[in-house]
Amino acid sequence: MFSLRDPLWNTIPVDPVARTLIDTPPFQRLRNVRQLGLAYLVYPGATHTRFEHALGAYHLARRALALLEEGGMLDDALRADAGVVRAAALLHDIGHYPFSHALEEIGAINHEEIARPLVTTGEIGALLREAYGAGAPERIVALIRGQSDSPLQGLISGSLDLDKIEYLRRDAFMCGVPYGEIDSERLLNSLAVMLDPEIGRRRVGVIEKGLAALESLLFAKYQMYRNVYWHHASRSATVMYKRIVSDALDAGALDADTLVSFTDEELLARLERDHPSPLLASLRHRRLHKRSFECPAAVLTGDECEWMADDRGLVARVEARLEGELGLQTGELLLDYPAKTQMLGLDLPVMQRDGTVLRLRSSGLTGAIDLPKLSEELYRSARWLRVFTAGRTKVDGTRLLNFLRQPAAVIEERVAGKGKLLA
Repeated sequence: MFSLRDPLWNTIPVDPVARTLIDTPPFQRLRNVRQLGLAYLVYPGATHTRFEHALGAYHLARRALALLEEGGMLDDALRADAGVVRAAALLHDIGHYPFSHALEEIGAINHEEIARPLVTTGEIGALLREAYGAGAPERIVALIRGQSDSPLQGLISGSLDLDKIEYLRRDAFMCGVPYGEIDSERLLNSLAVMLDPEIGRRRVGVIEKGLAALESLLFAKYQMYRNVYWHHASRSATVMYKRIVSDALDAGALDADTLVSFTDEELLARLERDHPSPLLASLRHRRLHKRSFECPAAVLTGDECEWMADDRGLVARVEARLEGELGLQTGELLLDYPAKTQMLGLDLPVMQRDGTVLRLRSSGLTGAIDLPKLSEELYRSARWLRVFTAGRTKVDGTRLLNFLRQPAAVIEERVAGKGKLLA
């Protein structure tokens, strides 16, 4: 069998179908789409790509399936699904935009939906149908989107999917930080196919001895969000990039339907050719906007300020008004409140030592750390609302926060009016 060398997982055996899929142009594009977007401007080693992450996810899928087979948990039907599951792990990020998730924050179609035509049509669709049957591409898309009825769905998309284990380990390794330490071997060996009593169907869960390893996953994800993914300089670069692309789309210099065809550098080159701007030049030369105001999500209550993550149009109008009030030029003030995510979305069955299966979710489990509650608390301390400006700009933080935490309808009304927003 063909194999690849990988700095994280060492040797990755590749089956003939996977090797053919890897050689297709849509998959090869991932060689030039950075896994962590613009984080390399903060962590120079963060230049790894979606290509090697996809190979790592495929490797973990092979390993997890082998362990389930050794444990006697795969019947004939699940063995027949193994090839489709491996292919889903390999192709799960094939629809990613340039610079990772940033464009989804300005309303671009989710990368998992973008994957549908790439997987079901063309060369990849034909290869999958030939290898795994007529409905294989559609089954793979369902796995990628978390909509499959397969008991193995949880390996591809779920509370404890292999994608999380892979990217946390790889991102920490490539950034050179100690935050992504996960007991991945314990986790993989703790996976089991079990009957979920609440839904009456089999699904992937974890046996009780794996709870400590699950805790390591939660802490690793929190540390990576706090120190890498939502690092203030990384978020500054990301929000600059979002504004650059959003302005280019509004001006007709870019077509939203073609964004997924670009690599990172191809998109920047197109922007420099068709929509140059001071903001783009600043990003290219790492002249990042500075923090003029910030506060943690823990200070906010309910849905306060969520409009900043949900309504890109309103954000742009507020930015423009605030620039005027503070004497700044267009693009010199940018608001940032990262799109809401979960530190660890917990909803999976746990098999106790006596064989009883319980559901781990908001109620937690007796005798274990209250992971769902802890997850929410960690999330609120990692997520920050920030105002970035070109250079150091004095901002009245109290007035600004009082304005930003109002309901979206009130914000919209005030922006449409003539009075000062920070009066």
